[in-house]
Order: sequence, then structure tokens, then C-alpha cells
Amino acid sequence: MNIKRSDNRPLSLLSILIVILLMPLASNTAQANAFERLFAPKAERWEFWDARALDNTTQIDHSGWNMFLGKYVLQGEDGVNRVRYSSVSDTDRQQLRNYIAALEQIPIRRYSSEQQLAYWINLYNAATIDVVLQHYPVSSIRDIDISPGFLADGPWKKKLLSIEGEPVSLNDIEHRILRPLWRDPRLHYALNCASIGCPNLSDNAYHADTIDTQLDQAATTYINQPRGVSFNNGKLYISSIYSWFRADFGESDAAVIDHLRLYALAPLKDALADSGRIAGYRYDWSLNDAP
Repeated sequence: MNIKRSDNRPLSLLSILIVILLMPLASNTAQANAFERLFAPKAERWEFWDARALDNTTQIDHSGWNMFLGKYVLQGEDGVNRVRYSSVSDTDRQQLRNYIAALEQIPIRRYSSEQQLAYWINLYNAATIDVVLQHYPVSSIRDIDISPGFLADGPWKKKLLSIEGEPVSLNDIEHRILRPLWRDPRLHYALNCASIGCPNLSDNAYHADTIDTQLDQAATTYINQPRGVSFNNGKLYISSIYSWFRADFGESDAAVIDHLRLYALAPLKDALADSGRIAGYRYDWSLNDAP
């Protein structure tokens, strides 16, 4: 029996037994979170993408993606950005694919670090929207079961792209390129998995010259919304993102809370100062579909 993790490494016999024991219990929120954390991909560096060209000032054109976002991303009264998937025209869908195809032709390793960072974030988000549109209507991106491997769900492991001759999946971009090479927890606020529980899909493309400010804003927006951080009867509940990718935010409750306080606004910032532990995690995998 060859069961694999979502990062394609074989599970140990002990892990397999844990999976079998947890499966009947996964309907419980806390237990489901523990179950998913077991399969959360680790950040493992893909050395091929290490190259940088510090002297290359060439700008990558993201105007096509910017126009798509401006036309189809709507902010709800709850602060959640939703996508008007059902309204995307055939012309705009083709233009989105043309944008992705254009990015695939770029020799990205010859660009600066900032250009590469904006490139990978925009490519990840655009490819995610494209795969949802290909299978729409769906209730959740997890219903798009095109990933290979036993127990795999969703589209994340499917090699959707080809860049510099390398087949690349969404998981590759997030967990083998962005997370291990940039080591910036704010990346989790920029990458959108087409779900209500996820940090917002920005209604503007990321750009090299403004990306630091954009990442700070994305972190601030998410942390100050209930789906990111909230208190219930004095107890702290936060997004499952902070559990699944705990190593990126800190190895203890205190370290995660310190990260949250960096971007929290009053009165949340004060409430976090008085909180010493995390009571629980939650996440909504419903599609970020605009009514």
C-alpha cells in the first residue's frame, strides 16, 4: 500500500494508521483540521528556480490580469472578495488563458527577485481562477479532483503549467518555489485558493515596485476580518492556515499571536495582547463565488 502525502512523499506506517483512525472522525471541525494538517505540504526548495538577475530591470506586463480582476472581482459587505465566475465572457476567459500562456513563455529565472515574486503570485492566482472556470459550476475547489495520487483532492498537484521546460503545479509554485525561496509568511495572504476562508483574491495584480506594500495590506485585511482572527466568549479562534503552515508563522501559540499582532488594528491588537493561547481553528472551503 503506497499512500502519499500531498507533497508526494510516502506516508509512514504510523501516519497511515492515523489516517485510518481519523477518517471516521473528520466531520468534527477540530479533528478535520488535525486530519488536514497531516497532509499540509512542507516547504521544500526546488533548486532549479534559485537563479536571480539582479541587474535586469525589465518589467513584466500584468495588465491583462489586472483588467480581469477589475472586471470580475467584487468585495462583499463582509469584506470577502468574490469572483463573478458565471459572468466571465468567452472572450475574457480566452484573454485570461492568453495571459497565462504569455507568462509561461517568460524565462523568469533571468529576472529580479521582485519581478519573480510578483510573477509567481499572479501566475498562481490566475491559474487557480482558470482551473475553476474550466470546471464551473462547483461548490468548492476541492471538488475539482484532477490531482494524481491516492487521497489527493483538488487541482493543486496537477501539472497545469510548463515554464522554462519544467512542468509546474500550483503546489510547486506555493510549496517548492515561493515558501522555501522567499520565506515570507505574508505570501499566504497573497495566494488565493478560490475559497471563502482564504485571504482575499486581490482586485489588483501584484507588481514588483509595490509588492511589499501590497503584501502588508493583504495581511492586514485578512487578520482584521473574522475569518482570519476572532474572539468568541473571550477565546481566540483563527484560520486553519495558521495550523496547516504553522512553521511559517511560529512554532508556538505565542509566536503565532505575535505575528497576528504585527498587522492587527485596535481593538483586536489589544485583545491579542491579553491572549496567551489559541482555542481553535476554522476554515470555509466554499467557493468564493459572487451571487
